[in-house]
This record gives sequence, structure tokens and C-alpha cells, in this order.
Amino acid sequence: MSRPFARLFLSAVLLSGLPFTAHALEDAAQPVPATPPLVTGLPDFSNLIDKVGPAVVNIRTTERVTRGQGQPGEEEMQEFLRRFFGGQMPSPRGRRGGPAQGGGEEQVARGVGSGFVISQDGYVLTNAHVVEGADEVTVTLTDRREFKAKVLGADRRSDVALLKLDAKNLPYLRTGDSSKIRVGEWVVAIGSPFNLDNTVTAGIISAKSRDTGEYLPLIQSDVAVNPGNSGGPLINMRGEVIGINSQIATLSGAYNGISFAVPIDEVIRVADQLKATGKVTRGRLGVQIGEVTKDVAESLGLGKARGAEVSMVEAGGPAEKGGIKVGDIILQFNKQPIETTRDLPRLVGATKVGSRATVTVWRRGAQLEVPVTIVELQEERSPTARPTPKKPAPGAAPNALGLVVTDISAAQRGELGVEGGVLVENAEAAAATAGIRPGDVISQVGNTAVTAVAQFNGLIAKLDPKKPVALLVRREGVSQYVVIKPRQ
Repeated sequence: MSRPFARLFLSAVLLSGLPFTAHALEDAAQPVPATPPLVTGLPDFSNLIDKVGPAVVNIRTTERVTRGQGQPGEEEMQEFLRRFFGGQMPSPRGRRGGPAQGGGEEQVARGVGSGFVISQDGYVLTNAHVVEGADEVTVTLTDRREFKAKVLGADRRSDVALLKLDAKNLPYLRTGDSSKIRVGEWVVAIGSPFNLDNTVTAGIISAKSRDTGEYLPLIQSDVAVNPGNSGGPLINMRGEVIGINSQIATLSGAYNGISFAVPIDEVIRVADQLKATGKVTRGRLGVQIGEVTKDVAESLGLGKARGAEVSMVEAGGPAEKGGIKVGDIILQFNKQPIETTRDLPRLVGATKVGSRATVTVWRRGAQLEVPVTIVELQEERSPTARPTPKKPAPGAAPNALGLVVTDISAAQRGELGVEGGVLVENAEAAAATAGIRPGDVISQVGNTAVTAVAQFNGLIAKLDPKKPVALLVRREGVSQYVVIKPRQ
């Protein structure tokens, strides 16, 4: 309220003969209730660092090379640098990879990373890529004590490694619960960026469950991390480790304000297996999956986009034995909802090998439960070869979608591992625009299985020209729903 207006308002109240009381002003404007501030000030991290700092370690790795062969493979060094943020670092002793003189072997430094002690008797966590390919691992504490570490195991999928020091009564960090972290809470990172021991940086959690890992939903923060921070802890304000700093997002190779950490809950699960057996065993379902788009979900009657689309089923795998088929949409795994494709591998991977699981799928307009027995994860197999289409018969006219198709022989069905479908000989108009090509196999129209050319063309002829339709298309052993519209 401006001062002139305030004076006029006061005069009007007095001249009216009304008593000038607090009630009169309250009637004119009700005050906004006071609320406590949501942020009271910036934190002081000094006491926290005094408490947790001694448990953070510097990790140096070396490799034995033969004199006359020069430095360790440039490719290996670049892989180390790329995995932890990219960029170049000077070669040891100022050399850039020139050949050494003489014969025999020598120890050559590979890189520097970080880690942290998790028990008094010397168990240390770090990133797998920090110790990968190393012949010797040296761990240095803040009090300058050095230990030769034994690598008990390293898991590349989660980027977690467990080391053991021959020591007792070491300072160690407590682990927190990464499932309870909140976006916006303060966190600190401690590590050895550019070999600067026990460097502390701070920031906030920027996002949870960021999908950048093969099996992991990573923690995103704006804490500054650089080469050498890899393997160091991400710590909350209670002094608990909630993650291991592992990656950054960058176009330049330098820190650009976005860093990622492996959640400590997953780290501990991996570390327990590494401690017990030296390796990590994960469950496998035997399917290849893809995202379910909004158009596909609507065409199949799912409503909203959810689940994981089965694009390939491994021959003889648990999914095939259980009855899961190409084109199924996996909605739940052991009653746990599958919202996106990244949910399924994490749930399956965490399932005990040999155990029975229930997979809920959407198949041709109905929801089914399929029992499967989980087996151990193995390397992916090469996709099935793509069939060679015949040349279109003279005068063959495309259907309403722009497709000319032919029946698949019994021999081709056996080779492709399909029960039916038709082979695309030519694609134009709407089908070509959607990406369908000669050699593709179409096995489903909407929720209806395709058995022969006449039946397929009959289904297409009955489509509503104003509505999109989802076709299940197989190419090079992988199937995917393709949504197209008939020509107007």
C-alpha cells in the first residue's frame, strides 16, 4: 500500500465516525499466516568431514610391462579414463609411451582412484574400473599408512569392486539406506581428484533412479567430481555412505555439473556376493525387451504406456519353457509392477537362480500369469539371421497399409522360430513411412495372430482408416510393435 493511499484510507475511517480499532483493519485485510522457513541456512560440513574423512582412501594401481614394449596399452589407459569421465592424463614419469630401454619387467602406474573402508578389519569398496587390469593395488590412508590390497572380486555390470587389506582397527564408514534419499538433500563427496588426496566437495541430490546403468538406477547429484574421485563415497549429512561416485555426464571430458553414484543398497548386495564367492550371480529370464509406447498401449487396449514388450525369446530359455511369447507385454514380475523396461532386468537380476517366479503378461487382449524358473545370466546370443524376401509377383497390389506379403514356408518358420506370420515382400506408403521393410515378418495385427496372407489382408481390409494399428514386426530375430495408419 502506498503512503498517499494509506493516509486517505485512515482519514476516511476517522471521518466516518467509526472507532479506529484493530478490528477495523482486520476487516479490511486478513494477514497471511506465518510459516516456518523451509531452508534455514547453508550447512557447515567441517564436523562431518572430521568424522568420516579418515575412512576414505587413495587407490593407486600398477601394471607389469616388459621393457622394450613401452607403456601399458594406450587402449587400456583410455578405457580407464573414459570410464571415469574421459580425458587424458600424463604418462608416468612424464613419458608419453615411448619404448623403454633394455629387457625384463617393470611396474608402471596405470591410474589413481578412491575408495572407502567399510569394516575395522580392512574391507574396502571402490569401482570395478579402478582396479580392472591392475597387477598391484596400493591403498593409502589419510595417516599415510600404505597397504597392498587383495582384489576379492569386481563386477563390471554394477561397477563395484571389493578389496581386502591386512589390517585391524581401521576407521570405517557406516552405510545408509539409498532407498530413502530425497532430491534436494545435501551430500558430500570425498576422494582423490587428480591425485589430490581427501578432497571434499559438496552439493545436493539432483535426481533419483537415473537410468544410465545397465542394471542400476543411479543417483544424480551436482557434487563436483573429477578423474580420481572414482570409487569414493557419496555421503549424507548423517555421515552415512549412500553411493559410490562412478560417472559424470560430459561433452568435454571435464566435470560439467552432473555426476552419478551407484546406490549403496545395490553396492552392498554386490559386495556380499563378492566376499562370499568372488563373483556376482544374477537371474536371467531369456527375453529381449523394448519400450511400450503410448500408441502401442492404446492399440493393444492397455490404456497407458507401461510394461516391457517382449521382442525376442531365447530358444530353450526359461521364458520359452514357461510359455512367454514374442509380442507379450510383461506387466508384473512376482507381483512387482513393470512401469518401464529398465524395471524388469533389475528385478530378474536380483532373483535367486533356480527359484520360481510369476510373470504377468498382456497377450492379445487378455492378462495371463506365466510361471518361470530363473536361470543364471549369461552372455547375449547373436540374433537370428534375417530371411531373404522373394521379388514381388508381377501385378501384386499393395493392401491398404502399402504392404505386399507372402506366406512363410514350414522350413522358414522353423529357421526363424515363429509359429506363423507373413513375410513382407514390398512396403510403400504408410507402411514404408512407419519403417517396415522387405524381409520383415509380421506375426500380429493388433491383438490378432497372423496365420496366412489371405487372413492378414482380410484383417487389414477391416481396419478403421481413421485409427492407428499396431503390427508385431520381426526383423533379424527381434520383434517390435510398429504403429501405422491406413491410407486415408
